[in-house]
Amino acid sequence: MKLRGWVKNTAAGVEIEVEGQADDLQAFFQALRQESPPLARVDGITATAHPPRGYADFAIQHSQSQPGDFIPISPDVAICPDCLDELFDPADRRYRYPFINCTNCGPRFTIIEGIPYDRPQTTMKSFPLCAACAAEYHDPRDRRFHAQPVACADCGPRLWLEVGGQEVLSGEAALLETQRRIAGGEILAIKGLGGFHLACDATNPAAVAELRRRKLRVDKPFALMMLDAAAVAAQCLLSDEEQALLESRARPIVILRRRMDSRLCAALSPGQDTAGVMLPYTPLHYLLLHDAARPGAAWVMTSANLSEEPIATHNEEARQRLGGIADAFLMHNRAIRTRCDDSVARLAEAGRPLLLRRGRGYAPQPVRLPFEAAPVLAAGAELKNTFCLGRGRYAFLSQHIGDLENDETLQAYEDSVAHLEALFRVQPEVIAHDLHPDYLATRYALERAARQGLPAVGVQHHHAHIAACMADNGLDGKRAVIGVAFDGVGYGEDGLSWGGEFLLADYRGFRRAAHLAYIPLPGGDLARREVWRLALAWLWQCGLPWEEVAWLQTASPQQAQAAQVVRRQLEKRLNAPLSSSMGRLFDAAAALAGVRQAVNYEGQAAIEFEALVDPEETGAYPFAVAQQEGMLILDPAALFGEMLADLRARRAAGVIAARFHNGVAEMVAQVAGRLRDEHGIEQVALSGGVWQNATLLNKTVACLQRAGLGVLLHRQVPPNDGGVALGQAVIALHAQGRPAEG
Repeated sequence: MKLRGWVKNTAAGVEIEVEGQADDLQAFFQALRQESPPLARVDGITATAHPPRGYADFAIQHSQSQPGDFIPISPDVAICPDCLDELFDPADRRYRYPFINCTNCGPRFTIIEGIPYDRPQTTMKSFPLCAACAAEYHDPRDRRFHAQPVACADCGPRLWLEVGGQEVLSGEAALLETQRRIAGGEILAIKGLGGFHLACDATNPAAVAELRRRKLRVDKPFALMMLDAAAVAAQCLLSDEEQALLESRARPIVILRRRMDSRLCAALSPGQDTAGVMLPYTPLHYLLLHDAARPGAAWVMTSANLSEEPIATHNEEARQRLGGIADAFLMHNRAIRTRCDDSVARLAEAGRPLLLRRGRGYAPQPVRLPFEAAPVLAAGAELKNTFCLGRGRYAFLSQHIGDLENDETLQAYEDSVAHLEALFRVQPEVIAHDLHPDYLATRYALERAARQGLPAVGVQHHHAHIAACMADNGLDGKRAVIGVAFDGVGYGEDGLSWGGEFLLADYRGFRRAAHLAYIPLPGGDLARREVWRLALAWLWQCGLPWEEVAWLQTASPQQAQAAQVVRRQLEKRLNAPLSSSMGRLFDAAAALAGVRQAVNYEGQAAIEFEALVDPEETGAYPFAVAQQEGMLILDPAALFGEMLADLRARRAAGVIAARFHNGVAEMVAQVAGRLRDEHGIEQVALSGGVWQNATLLNKTVACLQRAGLGVLLHRQVPPNDGGVALGQAVIALHAQGRPAEG
């Protein structure tokens, strides 16, 4: 463009000084936005005029670190088409090299140790560049110019196969043996970008069953990997939008419906008609799947851990923790600084992606805030934990941490907090946390705030859900929304368990306007796992007879005796805390319909209930809406009455499931419309784990739109507890008067 000057990468962003003719400068500003590299994200350009300095040429200066400054960091992204072509080109010097990458692809977040993002600040620092790679790295005209993970077989990481703790093969031979072993029914641990995967043949029932046994994973679905969209389409129904999501550079696991003639084992996702599928995103994955012994191969690729533990990342850690699960290990020696699970998504309303787990490919990409924020740490929730760091116009939501239910996950959480605070130069001036006193994240927040003398702001769980949805959509919070927060459990301001809530909310506060009627949970937390207890509790609450429940009529003596204990608990209110949870209502309905009486993971009954929905059924079970002391109470007594009648009439399970979903969707629109008429609020924000149910989400959005209401859905962060920290952060900032307008 005939411009002269310099460019450099700083911790605060990119600085460019150029001089030339006015028209050329203007064209340059346009090109910065329109012709940026594939991974570039231009959040803003600030230009200041100055007199010409007489530069003779244009130069790229060395990166500079400036105290206190920071920039966002790219997520790890899938191998780009250029690198993929080179990977399978026999004439290329990186032919079949498992760690090929360039400026446009490869690891970022999982290898970075500090900023600015230069090779000495990554786990690649232990691999000195060979002459050929160095020439590419230092050539501005090369696709690998300043690609920090750049390497080749002469200077980069190496691959090997271990059996019994001993290296048996390396390089190409290790790849071929891995393929042979998986085709033969073995389970292998394979080191990836953000941790290890456990892999086996997804069409081999014995291998899948053995992986479940060893991993202690009873029913929770396994993720799959297939080579390309054609292989996926042979096993699953695949729309254009789903294919685009599969092939996006983030390469998430995408929830797809299985084909009736699929070769995939039903045991991959018991009780469901879906499969979670991803495409290869590293050159190693492509080498493994491209040459797999069986055309159209489908491999299980699930996080390498025992149930509920963090994913293994280090080689020695993997040997110790996975030795009883994996028959062999495909290892490499590129260290992983930050563990990062695969992201999970599905298509929802209008064919748009809905994130269910935000990890590789998305984290730590920030959410842009509509205001300037003071440094803040939001600790997040107990289940599906993420935390959030806010500073300036950015809210950095961490990668998926998991359920904070053991010391290993808590240690991973604390390490990630410290690491991201260092990367983004955030020294929190306020710490936000959930109101639940027993959450490990809450304890961490309170202990740290006390130790550092910082204000700690408790945020009600469902208020945080709605605020997260508002921030996700870029709302400034000056106008309230009707927030519909449906989930499994959240600590309420009255000390009870909430979860079926309608809130009139902004960032500064909320008013609880309506909620699902409270129900006793016989056995307390036990009712979350033995969901038959919830079904009987709702029938008892609604004054409906237990005698008509078919599965109770044929119950074993032990279960019949347990049911009588439940009855006494309900009558005497013994160990039966109250809850308004919509998640538990779905569990109860699924149990009553005979879907299942106990669950092995959160939401299992509701997920399997959704899978039964007959899309042609338009009937809906009714809710009663009563007003009590200024609050709308949603009573499903009529719903359960009609559901019992349909069960007695032996109505098809798909019809019953559809009428339940339709009834909830119509109730949401009815209540939201009533609140709109009373308070003049036109927008409805849907948040909480129940909205992962795409069937319910789509039906509800349609009902709300027919009622003339605007709808806000999550786009960048999950609707479940994985997004709560974002809401905690913006609420805490407003509580402290810390956001600055502008």
